[in-house]
Amino acid sequence: MATDVASPAPFVLTLPGVYAPQHDTRLLMRVLEHEALAPGARVLDLGTGSGALAIRAAQLGGSVTAVDLSRRAVLTTRANARLHRRRIDVRRSDLTAAVRGHAFDLVLCNPPYVPSPTPEVPGRGRARAWDAGLDGRVVLDRVCDGAREALRPGGVLLMVHSALCDPDLTVERLERAGLPAEVRERARVPLGPVLRSRRSWLRDRGLLGLGAQSEELVVVRAVRAGSPAAHPAV
Repeated sequence: MATDVASPAPFVLTLPGVYAPQHDTRLLMRVLEHEALAPGARVLDLGTGSGALAIRAAQLGGSVTAVDLSRRAVLTTRANARLHRRRIDVRRSDLTAAVRGHAFDLVLCNPPYVPSPTPEVPGRGRARAWDAGLDGRVVLDRVCDGAREALRPGGVLLMVHSALCDPDLTVERLERAGLPAEVRERARVPLGPVLRSRRSWLRDRGLLGLGAQSEELVVVRAVRAGSPAAHPAV
């Protein structure tokens, strides 16, 4: 289903080097707002960045844990949670490392997904928020492979990324991990400055057409089968 990116993100402050809410944040937030989130539902925001998605999930009644590998992102999310008067458990973590052994009703993820001329994910700097290897899937694949462990039975994963990264492969990988999945939303948005700077390289790899001015974003929704069961709170 194609859609515009209409949902406004909560106002947030961002420290230098922290990913500010953009089209992908707003698209994922739109899908989040259509989930039937029960009061007190346990929510995990992977790669929280500014904390905008974590804050919105808390506003919708979720009990939210937010994680990010960036120290600046952790500080930013804590500050924004206080700004919005929301109780959010913010932890510095490489994906789910800090919450192993716990399961959630909903996992949100806006991971780094921009294809990069260098195969390695940056260890530091601003580009760590978006660069994700030659095919843009270095972090995506890790999320797909580890999401089932983070979800309680009946729990849902919502993840946004560019169609440049092959949404069909995301669905296939999630299903191989035991999570039936589908592309829930699509939106076409203008190319951002990073993609514009790599237009020639992306064309050479067959990822962008000649004269392309936009990209498609997708939100993939996956569900862990089974009836909800009790899990220890985080």
